[in-house]
Amino acid sequence: MPMQACVSQATTLPGAFADDVESYAAAGCRTVEVWLTKLEQHLESVPAEGTRLALRQRGVTLAAAAYQGGLLLSQGEQRAAHFDHFKRRLDLCQFFGVRTLVLAADFAQRPDPQALGRAVVSLAQAGQWAAAFGVRLALEFRGGDAFCSSLDTAVTLVEQCREPNVGVCLDAFHYYKGPSKPEDLERLTAANLFHVQVCDVAGVPREVMTDADRVMPGDGDFRLAPIVDRLRAIGYDGAVSLELMDPVLWQTNAQQVVSLGVQAVERLLGAAG
Repeated sequence: MPMQACVSQATTLPGAFADDVESYAAAGCRTVEVWLTKLEQHLESVPAEGTRLALRQRGVTLAAAAYQGGLLLSQGEQRAAHFDHFKRRLDLCQFFGVRTLVLAADFAQRPDPQALGRAVVSLAQAGQWAAAFGVRLALEFRGGDAFCSSLDTAVTLVEQCREPNVGVCLDAFHYYKGPSKPEDLERLTAANLFHVQVCDVAGVPREVMTDADRVMPGDGDFRLAPIVDRLRAIGYDGAVSLELMDPVLWQTNAQQVVSLGVQAVERLLGAAG
């Protein structure tokens, strides 16, 4: 099965969930990365069954969900609260058939060996909970964090937790912003790569670029083709999701943004190789 062009609801973040569903379907985007906070807010006033039916009628699939944080290093009551929220979100993912949940590493400070060991145990426990709901966890490294800022470290943590339903989320923005190296791509396999997010950045030094600097793939300086070539080489057949967080685009017609986004991802997938 080929890779699927996908758009994250972060790309149209100010829009309501129901409006997004209409806009994405009208733009021809059938594979969506759901922003969980939007879905949760939507379900405060709209029944879940009706929402699932609306998605089905419009041919929209929620391929992945973003994102869950706070699980790896929190302790005590804070940890209990994060895991309780996590379990409610797993229930949502199961109900809506969301196969993959993106998990933020959240290493704001560099952990000592004890904290790192605790994080690996927590990652394994989260994976076990997710498995009970039929959900996979995709650990996302973040280029500006004090730890787990590279693809290499994310793969290592996934290997250490030894849970088959815990893998990696490869975000091209964080791949370029952080210390990841081209050889890190060699550690990706069909078994450990669960989700991919793409964007581009133009004319901004990596040390200072922020999420707001993300632009459409092909409009910036990132060399994305080698990434897609690696995906093809390992037989990755999941979603390749456009994730933009541009305040300017947030004020633009959502259907137009999504239509342009799908075209940009499809060009990327077609041009690589």
